[in-house]
Amino acid sequence: MDSVISRTPANGSPLRRFSNLLYRRPNLYLSLLLVPPLLWFGAIYLGSLLTLLWQGFYTFDDFTMTVTPDLTLANFAALFQPSNFDIILRTLSMAIVVSIASAIVAFPIAYYMARYTSGNTKAFFYIAVMMPMWASYIVKAYAWTLLLAKGGVAQWFVQYLNLEPVLQFVLGMPGVGGSTLSTSHLGRFMVFVYIWLPFMILPIQASLERLPPSLLQASADLGAKPRQTFMQVILPLSIPGIAAGSIFTFSLTLGDFIVPQLVGPPGYFVGSMVYAQQGAIGNMPMAAAFTLVPIVLIAIYLSIVKRLGAFDAL
Repeated sequence: MDSVISRTPANGSPLRRFSNLLYRRPNLYLSLLLVPPLLWFGAIYLGSLLTLLWQGFYTFDDFTMTVTPDLTLANFAALFQPSNFDIILRTLSMAIVVSIASAIVAFPIAYYMARYTSGNTKAFFYIAVMMPMWASYIVKAYAWTLLLAKGGVAQWFVQYLNLEPVLQFVLGMPGVGGSTLSTSHLGRFMVFVYIWLPFMILPIQASLERLPPSLLQASADLGAKPRQTFMQVILPLSIPGIAAGSIFTFSLTLGDFIVPQLVGPPGYFVGSMVYAQQGAIGNMPMAAAFTLVPIVLIAIYLSIVKRLGAFDAL
């Protein structure tokens, strides 16, 4: 007994006093846990990002192909030139359209998973939705170039269903143009929707899972038809999940640079423009200026979806 007591820290020992201090002040304990990762995050991520954005004020000499630390706003002003502004609008419109289409495709799948599956069936759907995320992004992008190419699987289905006149009409429409799906904005749009679809399905499914069954029963008891229940109960309460999923589809499309290079007609997106300016040309200041575009657009978008309760559904 005496040996056990002797090994017990005294009440006045520094370790015991520090332990009591953390017990009395839980906020201090939480701060000690969060400070190291936050310092790492601030130094590595935010530090490098701010350093990159600061280079947007530097000057690029077109003659010597070198960067000088002469501060200027010319790079940010160049974003509003017609050619660069067209790139921004093209990227923004694609991100919005992909988010809307992903929500339309994902909602029935998520609704069925949430309301009509359980046990092994639900596990199967989870695996089916998440399995494409386990494959390499590059592999999926290259696979779609083969699927959409002339003579590919997509072309075979179109011929088998006798939809070639419809496809040629769609490809000939303004803004969609291209001789084949692999060289059209429509093909690029299809690849984006496929790749980002799981990021939309899962948040919507999670929000539908949280719907109290009593609300649906109360709606039926009050005489509402299934369509009325869907439009006035289910859909409004699932908007936070849709908004949460759109954060992923919108931001990922906005910054992607691989799919625009592999699929679709020639034309830069914001991500590919950053890659080209930094890698091929070496114009780091202009690449840094383009980096500011998705940051601003995503910040605006987050402020919008926050009002829809997107953060509560994540």
